[in-house]
Amino acid sequence: MEEATCKKEFLIEIPVDVVRREADTVTAQFARKARIPGFRPGRAPASLVRGHFRDEIRNEVVQALVPKFFEDAVKEQKWSVVGRPRFEDLRLEEDQPLACKATFEILPEIELQQYKGLEVQEETPQVSEADIDGALDEVREQAATFEVVTERPAADGDHLTLNYKGEDVKAPASHPVEARDVSIELGGQGTVAAFSENLRGSRPGEIREFEVSYPEDYRQKSLAGKTLRYRVEVQSIKQKVVPAADDELAKSVSEFSTLEELRAKLGKDLAERARQRVEMAAKQELVQSLLRLHEFPVPEVMVDARLERKLGRLMTQLISQGIDPRQAPVDWQKLREDSRPDAEKEVRASLLLSKIAQAEGLEVSEEELDEVIRGMAQETREPPATLKTRLTREGELDSLKSTRRNQKAVDFIYQNAKITRKSD
Repeated sequence: MEEATCKKEFLIEIPVDVVRREADTVTAQFARKARIPGFRPGRAPASLVRGHFRDEIRNEVVQALVPKFFEDAVKEQKWSVVGRPRFEDLRLEEDQPLACKATFEILPEIELQQYKGLEVQEETPQVSEADIDGALDEVREQAATFEVVTERPAADGDHLTLNYKGEDVKAPASHPVEARDVSIELGGQGTVAAFSENLRGSRPGEIREFEVSYPEDYRQKSLAGKTLRYRVEVQSIKQKVVPAADDELAKSVSEFSTLEELRAKLGKDLAERARQRVEMAAKQELVQSLLRLHEFPVPEVMVDARLERKLGRLMTQLISQGIDPRQAPVDWQKLREDSRPDAEKEVRASLLLSKIAQAEGLEVSEEELDEVIRGMAQETREPPATLKTRLTREGELDSLKSTRRNQKAVDFIYQNAKITRKSD
């Protein structure tokens, strides 16, 4: 193995007698089916068949022998090959050994250092009354209702239902922007400021016209840099009514009958989430400690695959937002280069955790895997059996199992760590 890499390279040389036997076998197969003028199928001389199908026979021989001899050599060396090998400099001459160069990568040999008894400091999970007040406010917001407003004009905080049509001032003949039954919050963070300014004080049934100039970097590319003249009809105005924090709220949003009980449950949930955050931070620090203790190369092909998944997820997010990744202001090559160190670290951590899981005999049962799949199915809103079938078809089931096994390794390291609390 080359220094600080997982790359391997060696010469494959297949003996003449083996090549000759394989060539004879392939030639016989061609002869049974070959249609050569002057001969019935299967009757043409082998020498004539070899001359007629020289390139095809040569390719069949190479494809049959090279992978087999490569696999035998790999097994003999007890290497775990990652990705596909590359075969180059092929030489196949009459009465000569078949030779070629194989270039590939293997999993690194990892000599485990300390992973039990690692020291880590942990924050003390804390939940204040202010935190519970904030959680209660979120519950109240979720329980809010909307009441129709008829006695006063629209004001900030109201929710307006609109029909509108917008025409490009510089290109009035172009396709207009139209929408019906659109809901906006007047003065809301996600509302275009010009809409709030021009619809403040409006009433149901009223029509207002105004222009909106969008900046060059506006998130919706079809509107960026344009000025549109809008004709907006206000259909209705509703005000949000947030319920009071009292026993009636507790009864309407939970199984509890008093506000005190609801607050106690919110505090318990917040405490559990705080504990999980603290534990997660400690686990991440333990993994970093492990990486500092273990130096070994990682296969570039695994790093490249990790990068592809990272960039693929980003592209999917852009597409879900209606943005064409090819038109997005992203330097994909620079992003790939900048993301490579993190991807390499993630691959190194994965390989190390896998080694620890192997050393400790940690496995993932089918029941555990099915439980993970059920959780994923709830998020994707599809039957667990359907999701499992899809993951199997796409070759992702083994990856999912490996990820869960590595998580168990992290749990093992955390359970065997020396944990101290950070002082305030």
